[in-house]
Amino acid sequence: MKDFWKMLLAVICGLLIMSLLTFMFIASMIGAASAGSGSKTVLPREGVLDIDMSKIVLAEQSSEGNISSFSPMSFSKEGQPSIVGLHDAIEALKTAADDPSVKYILLRADGLSSGTATLQEFRGALAAFRSSGKPVIAYTESPSTGSYYLDSVADKVFMTADHGSNAMLLGLSGRLIFLKDLLDKLGVNVQLIRHGKYKSAGEMYIRSSASPENLEQNQVMVSSIWKSFASEICESRGISEEKLNSLIDNLELNFPEDFEKAGLVDALYVRDSLLAKLCDLAVVSDVKDLHLIPFADYVSVKTAAVKTAGRDEIAIIYADGNIIDGNSTDNVAGDRFARVIEKVRKEDKVKAVVLRVNSPGGSVLASSKIKDALDALGKEKPLVASYGDYAASGGYWISNGCEKIFSNPSTLTGSIGVFGMIPDFSKTAKNVAHVGVTAVNSHAHSDMFSLTRPFDKAEFDYMQASIEDIYTRFITLVAEGRKLPVERVDEIAQGRVWTGADALEIGLVDEIGTLNDAIAYAASLAGFEEGAYAVAAYPKPLTMMEQIMKMIGQKSEPDELSILSGTPFASVAPAVRDVLESRPARVMARMDFDIEIR
Repeated sequence: MKDFWKMLLAVICGLLIMSLLTFMFIASMIGAASAGSGSKTVLPREGVLDIDMSKIVLAEQSSEGNISSFSPMSFSKEGQPSIVGLHDAIEALKTAADDPSVKYILLRADGLSSGTATLQEFRGALAAFRSSGKPVIAYTESPSTGSYYLDSVADKVFMTADHGSNAMLLGLSGRLIFLKDLLDKLGVNVQLIRHGKYKSAGEMYIRSSASPENLEQNQVMVSSIWKSFASEICESRGISEEKLNSLIDNLELNFPEDFEKAGLVDALYVRDSLLAKLCDLAVVSDVKDLHLIPFADYVSVKTAAVKTAGRDEIAIIYADGNIIDGNSTDNVAGDRFARVIEKVRKEDKVKAVVLRVNSPGGSVLASSKIKDALDALGKEKPLVASYGDYAASGGYWISNGCEKIFSNPSTLTGSIGVFGMIPDFSKTAKNVAHVGVTAVNSHAHSDMFSLTRPFDKAEFDYMQASIEDIYTRFITLVAEGRKLPVERVDEIAQGRVWTGADALEIGLVDEIGTLNDAIAYAASLAGFEEGAYAVAAYPKPLTMMEQIMKMIGQKSEPDELSILSGTPFASVAPAVRDVLESRPARVMARMDFDIEIR
């Protein structure tokens, strides 16, 4: 009996301690949310705008914060990057160009992580800032292809004089991962039904290497993106593309002196001499007077100062993420998004709309619901599309009917194709797990989607008919939206992914341009004069408090694919996760990969 009471007391104490810790955790995060929303950032009276890309993440929309960035025992978020919306970032650069408190920009691009199109738009905004007469000064220690591309926009590019900087200016590369041999060993038979010889989604599960069509489209994409990057780098640095490509191909960019000799940087500095140079440029005599203004703080303060109440609006609807079914606040959920679009349609203040697409696609059903809502909106208000890093497959499905489509040169778009994928684990059960499965059905095909046996011919044909029907629907929608013959759309479709630069040549987009270009065009359709309107974002990002309440209310489930983090296979995780989470027989319009540049 004594042992029983000891055990009972221990359990009660444990529960009390866990309750106390849980209370402290929730209280600290609520306090962090309150502190974050209530505190006011104070900028120096004058200084240098410090754009350190290792401390910000350029996203489609700014975020009030991320609850994962807060320590349970403190309100600190030191070391966590700030999420800055691309439009807010660009508007802040416009403000900085006319702001007498900003002397120049110090750009430190090392450590960036961004999509290619996002990076191009931001680089263009930095170039526009330079045209105001204020300089951009870049400093690099370990340049990568992405970071140097951004740095190269600067008036002057400085580099550390110290060796061991680990330069990685090697061009662009992607890896295609194929799992058939592994799945064969595990007894998994993936049944892929698709239309489009370039529709490579699912190919990683049924092949040991890339198909010729898949290899072709990926090589064309990488070459097109590099061509766009290289032309801008060479124009800024005054060198030829042949020279730049030769330097990279022959591994001639190893040490800081190599970069200086090649004309890719203007001077080499150690820390003290760099600080002295920055002081000279800021016209201050002492480092303590060199005030660096963090870019995220500047964006936060300047965007908060914009008043929109009572003004007519251009609405930006952000379709950012995978297109999924349901009402989730994550990604682009079909039912929720249709309601958002309906709200914008009924909002009297909204006179024109920009659909900002940054999506590799996803559910066909959700895409159809969103497209229907956008068609209804487009009948009442001007509707223009702007493409971010992706506007592919389902992302192209929802947007091809817009009045005009603006794309970045490196946007990945098209992927007009459809697929369905149903794994068969019958050999896994029998030969690996040694489990027997017996189906008891009311009809001949009741267990068709049980995943415990392969399709027979009738079932495969049944699925293929669905795929063909949706593909025909897809190319018909594109033909109507782009005013092209169906035969021509079928020719350039077949699931092939195109860059924005190539999509312009074949008529899938109308103009190479930025989000701001799309906003300006929508404003002209609405009859606005420049500056005579406000810009409103939909859907609104979750506040910190809403994030906390969402986290408290949802179940925490392990992410099996987190083991890929930090490995060469990390890039395939988002696409694999989306497929694994799909219910059997769901037909998808999605790219099978995501691209990020570092």
